[in-house]
Amino acid sequence: MNAERQIGQDRVRVDRPLKVTGTAPYAYEQPTDAPLHLYPLTSSVPRGRVRSIDARAAEALPGVQLVLTQENAPKLLVKADPELYILQSPDVLYWGQFIGAVVADTPEIARHAASLVTVTYDDAPFDAHFRPDHPQAYRPRRVNAFKKTDTHEGDVDAALAHAPVTVDRTYTTPTEYYNPIGPHPVKAIWHDESPLNVIARRLTLYDANQGLIFHLMVLAPMLGLLPAQMIIHTPYVGGSFGTKGMPHAHLILTALAAKTLPGRPVKYAMTRQQMFDTTGYRPESHQRVRLAASADGRLTALTHDAVAPTARWKEFVEQTATSSRIMYAAPNRRTTHRAVPLDIPASMFMCAPGECTGMFALETAMDELAVTLDLDPIELRRRNEPARDPETDHPWSGRHLTQCLTEGARLFGWDQRTPTATRRRCEWHYGMGVAASTYPDQHLLSTWAAVHYRQGRYHVQLQASDIGAGAWTILAQIAADALQVGVDRIHLEIGRSDLPLAIGAGGSMGTYTWGSSIMAAAAQFTHKYGPTPPEGARVQARGLRPRDFRKYSRHAFGAHLAEVRVSRVTGEVRVTRLLGVYDPGRIINPRTANSQFIGGMTMGLSAALHEESYLDPRYGHVVNRDLAGSHIAAHADVPYIQARWIEHPDLAFGPTGAKGIGEIGIVGVPAPIGNAIYNATGKRLRALPFTPDRLLTADADPVSRTP
Repeated sequence: MNAERQIGQDRVRVDRPLKVTGTAPYAYEQPTDAPLHLYPLTSSVPRGRVRSIDARAAEALPGVQLVLTQENAPKLLVKADPELYILQSPDVLYWGQFIGAVVADTPEIARHAASLVTVTYDDAPFDAHFRPDHPQAYRPRRVNAFKKTDTHEGDVDAALAHAPVTVDRTYTTPTEYYNPIGPHPVKAIWHDESPLNVIARRLTLYDANQGLIFHLMVLAPMLGLLPAQMIIHTPYVGGSFGTKGMPHAHLILTALAAKTLPGRPVKYAMTRQQMFDTTGYRPESHQRVRLAASADGRLTALTHDAVAPTARWKEFVEQTATSSRIMYAAPNRRTTHRAVPLDIPASMFMCAPGECTGMFALETAMDELAVTLDLDPIELRRRNEPARDPETDHPWSGRHLTQCLTEGARLFGWDQRTPTATRRRCEWHYGMGVAASTYPDQHLLSTWAAVHYRQGRYHVQLQASDIGAGAWTILAQIAADALQVGVDRIHLEIGRSDLPLAIGAGGSMGTYTWGSSIMAAAAQFTHKYGPTPPEGARVQARGLRPRDFRKYSRHAFGAHLAEVRVSRVTGEVRVTRLLGVYDPGRIINPRTANSQFIGGMTMGLSAALHEESYLDPRYGHVVNRDLAGSHIAAHADVPYIQARWIEHPDLAFGPTGAKGIGEIGIVGVPAPIGNAIYNATGKRLRALPFTPDRLLTADADPVSRTP
């Protein structure tokens, strides 16, 4: 039992050989006999009703097995989610909505047959134009993650009116799409051995998702099944960033087709263009941030007002302003969220929802305040470091932001920066910028795990999904230490719905929730069976939060520093260096942690320089709906990028001491890049992305001090 400690060790990914050789079995590649192939029919109007569907030409095509429409689709039992309640009526709610499907022997036949189907519509008036002053803008009851819509402390208006220094600016972010390398694939098999025997009905789904619990809770009742009658397999995901965190309509569409053709596997993998319509996105935002400060830089007031669009038929509102509630000490604070209902596809949580969007605005405003005060931006943040959570007045479970900023400044050579950049080489102007980062504890549900001893190995079982971050590797490390055995004696079983119930991978909570359940199961197993368990020994246990965790404000923190060069000829921006220094609790595996950090930073860089989608308000569809028109960062865009961390294990998150690192890497990254552009050029860009046209048309930002 004197096994080498695994937590904290640099371990290569156990799934590396399968992935680099292309032999990892993803959902679409699961072997089945004689699979059929599905291609969807989608609406070409943004709102209205389907008047008729003429499928005769498609049905006459050799190889076509089914044309599924609302006229012949099986009925869904409950309307658990309006996004999933498809083919139950002729109503069209948005452009690109599923209105049917063709199932054929090959994907080529299915796609060709779908092109032969003729659909006529009765159009209805629609509105797909977002504007912050929209007359129908409203106050939602709650925003994402069950956060309060608005907060208000102190006398904000009086503080703003009497402050010697103020900043009052508006910042905007565009619609952003996920675009994981793996599209949304699914394979469905409806087993119905006896139509008269309800118990015999079963559905097997091979899917790519971030977790199985919500899929079981939502899909099963809609399809008239008990959760035990559904088996979902998701061994590998192919990237997600949030888009595979909840079930989407393609799962229902494929399941309905399989139910109509029982016993035949039905496969569907979305095209890149279809993913822009039915799998969610980060909604655009309009944010007004106002800061008031004393002459020495102490904040006296902070307001953050956010407006964003939402689908009229399914509300989703990002918690954009919530980070401003806890980041800095200010006695007077106000945050608000407003939603604009439109006839558009439903948006959804995307990597670091709310925090990513809102921290761009707040951290840019803080830089603008530092410039106005002629104060170093890092020093400004130090002076406004809160001793306790300003929103709840709870003590921090661990907040080491100042240490991250100090260490980042040392590593980055921040002392070489000047308030106005003087480094120039030919057409290039160089500048540096900084911003803070934060992400909260998002623990939602308890997670279960089991330990089963078979043939000399400990089989550790739970429903977790490895979305590419390394769960296959780090959960085995946690289990090995908890059971005090070598990692070679751990056999991890994840990615199946018949395993113990676990929360999905999302909200940066996978490691500390899954890890706590594994440690609980291991402790019970060891207590019951000791170091020499009998064959077949098994224990299942639930991971619980520390008893006093509610006494603390629980967040991860970090600092980002960026150096850019800007062409005065073309307006091109190149990030030459990017550094992140984090306060992530305990690191389970430095190798996989580093990958997560720099992956998040790269995603933030992509949002800063490239990502922007355009919805045509005349027709309600996304114009640049592929990777040719919707640009994301390529290898050539990623500079010298480094991630460092300061380990302070935080047991208020759970017994692993880990805080969660999946999203802290992206939060705040656009702000230091924009702040560095200002440092290099004197031009302040307040709209993402920082494209050459915006830089060339921007005027130098005059610095004014309120007398």
